[in-house]
Amino acid sequence: MTKQNILMVLTSHSDLGNTGEKTGFWVEEFAAPYYAFLDAGATVTLATPAGGQPPIDPSSELPDFQTAATQRFDNDESAKAALASTLKLSDVSSDNFDGIFYPGGHGPLWDLTESKQSIALIQSFLKQDKPVASVCHATAVLLNVTDENGDAIVKGKAVTGFSNTEEEAVGLIQIVPFLLEDELKNKGGDYQKVDDWNVLAVQDGLLITGQNPASSEATAEKLLAHLAK
Repeated sequence: MTKQNILMVLTSHSDLGNTGEKTGFWVEEFAAPYYAFLDAGATVTLATPAGGQPPIDPSSELPDFQTAATQRFDNDESAKAALASTLKLSDVSSDNFDGIFYPGGHGPLWDLTESKQSIALIQSFLKQDKPVASVCHATAVLLNVTDENGDAIVKGKAVTGFSNTEEEAVGLIQIVPFLLEDELKNKGGDYQKVDDWNVLAVQDGLLITGQNPASSEATAEKLLAHLAK
């Protein structure tokens, strides 16, 4: 079996709206897929819009949210070094990778959703018949991606992402720039969800999406299974 090359794209955005608080990427949603990929023998490359160290959402480092994957990350100097030196999104090409994965956290709502480079990259992966995976808030990266007919890429597709009830539970309904569940439906997506904080990973063609942090590993496993075909 050939070694898979997977690109992981993280947010560069660190401000939680105008609250004065910080956001970024959610550690579990990076760590669980990252190790799933590495343990499967894949090569992982990291990129962000700005390059360099992506901001970590401080909330994701709280004791309540630690898992085996986050503990492994805490002790993994090579993973931390890789994160500190992410490539710029403008310097990566879909030609060099077999699949792409977007970890969530609230950061992507502000930068990756609108990023022309990210949008073009996703279009390029899909055109090359390569899978695009995202988890939690990162499913927002699909919202402004269109197909060759100009239709939203999520139109008529089964997709998931952080639900309105989960956003309500974390108290950020008034802070986020939009509600992901609503926007996926507005774009014609067939939005799927399970009860808050339970695991859901959905695949429809080349699109693979996970609902929440608990779904990050399941989403990564679906990407690996697709690549193994």
